[in-house]
Amino acid sequence: MSRNTLSLVIVFAALVIVGQAAYTVSETEQVIITQFGEPVGDPVVAPGLHFKIPFIQRSNFFEKRFLEWDGNPNQVPTRDKRFIWVDTYARWRIVDPLLFFQRLRDERGAQSRLDDILDGETRNAVARHDLIELVRSSNRDPADVLIESEEEEAILEQIERGRLEVTRTILDTAAGRTAALGIELLDFRFKRINYVEEVQQDVFARMIAERQRIAEEFRSEGQGESARIHGERERELAQIQSAAYRRAEELRGEADAHATRIYAEAYNRDE
Repeated sequence: MSRNTLSLVIVFAALVIVGQAAYTVSETEQVIITQFGEPVGDPVVAPGLHFKIPFIQRSNFFEKRFLEWDGNPNQVPTRDKRFIWVDTYARWRIVDPLLFFQRLRDERGAQSRLDDILDGETRNAVARHDLIELVRSSNRDPADVLIESEEEEAILEQIERGRLEVTRTILDTAAGRTAALGIELLDFRFKRINYVEEVQQDVFARMIAERQRIAEEFRSEGQGESARIHGERERELAQIQSAAYRRAEELRGEADAHATRIYAEAYNRDE
């Protein structure tokens, strides 16, 4: 082997070794170094150029940025035995890369574990609440639906917690479990809640019945107002007619008295 060839081989080998030994960490990444599959040293979180033992050690990169979890829509029963389709999402991040690697290895494992945790907590929370608690965040003001009678106000269902409180409970409970995985759960939401066909028909029927009650209330109030106005008009008309008749009689009396006086005066002059 010639000297030039040997030099090229040495340079190539050196480049390979340097390439295997050096790695770059960006500001959005954090790294766990493993040796024969086991983590060694502290997590590398500082951005820049770093080195490891070539061929023996391996760099495992993890995100520092917020990550998304998108749950699969599931059909879940509520406490009042209504089945609904629940679609959820969450945001999370890796706060302890070493623990994360030891428990989950990678983001794919994390997504699978989050499926188990968040879907399970969602099912548990939905099963503990009535349908109305999951679709509304606050009690409805009767004025919002233009209902005034006490009977109609009593029909409006009152909620104890509401949708936001339910999601907050799921978030708090699940966050306690994900902390043991090196994950911080940042947010959890119901992305969509759809009624199954049976529940849809029931909801539509109740909406129609509610609107019919409101329409009947308006009709009843309108008829009452019409009767009141008609009565007042008849009463005012009777008062006007009575006053006019009384005034006419007064004028007739005054005219008769005046005529009698004139006749009397004329008769006296003739005598």
